[in-house]
Amino acid sequence: MPAPDPRDLHPPRKTGAPPWLLIFLALALAGAAAWWFKGRKPEPPAPAPEPVAAQPAPAVEPPTAVASGPQHPIEAVPPTPLPDLADADAHVTQALTDLLGRGPVQALLQTDGFVRRVVATVDNLPRASATARLWPVQPTPQRFLVQGEGEAAVIAQGNAGRYGPLLSFAEAVPMERAVQLYAALYPLFQQAYAELGYPKGYFNDRLVAVLDHLLQAPEPQGPLRVQLTEVKGEIADPRPWVRYEFADPELQALSSGQKMLVRMGPANQKRAKKLLAELRRHVASGAVARK
Repeated sequence: MPAPDPRDLHPPRKTGAPPWLLIFLALALAGAAAWWFKGRKPEPPAPAPEPVAAQPAPAVEPPTAVASGPQHPIEAVPPTPLPDLADADAHVTQALTDLLGRGPVQALLQTDGFVRRVVATVDNLPRASATARLWPVQPTPQRFLVQGEGEAAVIAQGNAGRYGPLLSFAEAVPMERAVQLYAALYPLFQQAYAELGYPKGYFNDRLVAVLDHLLQAPEPQGPLRVQLTEVKGEIADPRPWVRYEFADPELQALSSGQKMLVRMGPANQKRAKKLLAELRRHVASGAVARK
């Protein structure tokens, strides 16, 4: 189901949304250009993902568990007993609906296998590819825009305007209450992380490491040159905008998550990083208050 323009959504309720949801709402819009490398088309919707193996050569290695335990513990105290991960979709969907409203949840989120989607995408953001098939959000139908041709092609200035409404949505969420909900659901995320291939790892440690990685994204100024990847064939590509990549090899070598932030533009990236830094402060300190 295609996602509507975020400007058509109602303002968020004061109860707030989970912090990992804010990350994906912002980054999914940034990645809506779908810069699928090597001429790939966007992947079709898939059923709820099974536990997936980690991709090779990560830009940020997952932390290794040590005898002393997690580096950034979360005091997980669910207000009610949680279902097993395999049966958690209805519980998680209802919690999201209670907080955000049925309309935004149906329009923005992929609720089948939502917890597994979140964990897999967090783990993939520092890597070369964070496949949209596993995203917990619906990709937006908005097209990535380029102005100029050939060596003069740059990201169009109008792209930055697409991210403002969603960033405003995220900025209106009370972070403290959002992190409390994250803690309440944390056992599900930990179970999904173990199934992903890290039975001795700790998902919150991985989340903190990924946030640190995203906060290190460069903030280039001025028009960013882009180029089309070459695809040989007699039939013209009806969607050439999905084949753009950065002309600067250093930018092109960034992780998928950092590229998303760069594509937002400098002003939007600063706003996104402010949110990410606040989230990191909460989840890294372990000071998740219970109320």
